[in-house]
Amino acid sequence: MAKKLVIKVTAGADAPERCSQAFTVAAVAVASGVDVSLWLTGESAWFAVPGRAAEFELPHAAPLPDLLDSVLAGGRVTLCTQCAARRDLTEKDLIEGVRIAGAQVFVQEALADDTQALVY
Repeated sequence: MAKKLVIKVTAGADAPERCSQAFTVAAVAVASGVDVSLWLTGESAWFAVPGRAAEFELPHAAPLPDLLDSVLAGGRVTLCTQCAARRDLTEKDLIEGVRIAGAQVFVQEALADDTQALVY
């Protein structure tokens, strides 16, 4: 079993089930002691902004703010550089603890030893 898990979520409110699944898997992995790196890309980029996760609703799903808080507390959350730029977001606009990084860092994390990468 991989000791590290890199998850890229490309969906937001536009595909709520896929989005929720990614955050749920990330939070469960953190709770299980896995080293988790969650990447926010595409429409999920908005969840790096304070208050935006609270606007997300999906029946029978854990609240997105709770899942995000869990990942931030025990893992890493990264906002894609290009996705941030397309939305005019800078680090001062983001939730504390969310970093901005690009494809080079994603590839480095995803190809590290003992790592499993998932894309939602």
